Amino acid sequence: MSETRTGKPPETSLASDGDPWSGLRAYTPARIALGRAGTSLPTRPHLEFQLAHARARTAVHAALGVEALVDRLAPLGLETLVVASAAEGRAMYLQRPDLGRRLDDASRDLLAGREKREEGPEVVFVIGDGLSALAIEENAAPFLEVMVPVLSDAGWRIGPLSVVTGARVAIGDEIGAALGAAMVVMLIGERPGLSSPDSLGLYLTANPRPGLTDEARNCVSNVRAAGLSHEGAAHKLLFLMTEARRRGLSGVRLKDEAEVLADGRPKAGNFLLG
Repeated sequence: MSETRTGKPPETSLASDGDPWSGLRAYTPARIALGRAGTSLPTRPHLEFQLAHARARTAVHAALGVEALVDRLAPLGLETLVVASAAEGRAMYLQRPDLGRRLDDASRDLLAGREKREEGPEVVFVIGDGLSALAIEENAAPFLEVMVPVLSDAGWRIGPLSVVTGARVAIGDEIGAALGAAMVVMLIGERPGLSSPDSLGLYLTANPRPGLTDEARNCVSNVRAAGLSHEGAAHKLLFLMTEARRRGLSGVRLKDEAEVLADGRPKAGNFLLG
């Protein structure tokens, strides 16, 4: 081994097991430098892949524990409505995305029969199982436990919570419109990745109504313990909600300019101009 001018051997990136990639793997859950055994993967990464794939499939097919979720949300002090999409059963939900975008008749009647107040809510939160009930069970209540007090302290009028089974993102627009809300925030389980079966997505839509498309929404994604923290997501969403209320719009015309500082606190402003 060569020596430096100080007479000491140079530092190397080799780990104690002789694998130069071990140190890098500590910084990412991505599958890197898996190696090979002939034309195949070694046994260990092959089994790890199978396990991750099984976890993702389980997250997609699992049913949401609605009663437990409602109980967990109770301390927030908001009324909670339980509704369902037009997709009857998980199999139909996966095969017919269009049915997950609209309420079933009973749920539509429930919302239509509610007494309307002269001054509607500024925001309603809709919680849908989406493609990962696990993401909702692990993240929805903890996120709202951070978000709701912040909004309440700031004087926001918050409407009832809605828990939806068989939900796609667009179903939040119908619920928001039925409740007379100025904006809706959809909390939904995102499509599981091979290292993230528990990722929660937040979708903000101003002036919600049926028929809107994704260009009308803002998304904050990867909210989970190993991704964007609940506090970080709340800061981003608060910035977007405040701007949406001020400007009366959301989606592609509303940019996320909540810069995250080194200590995790965001500040408003365009980082391109800093």
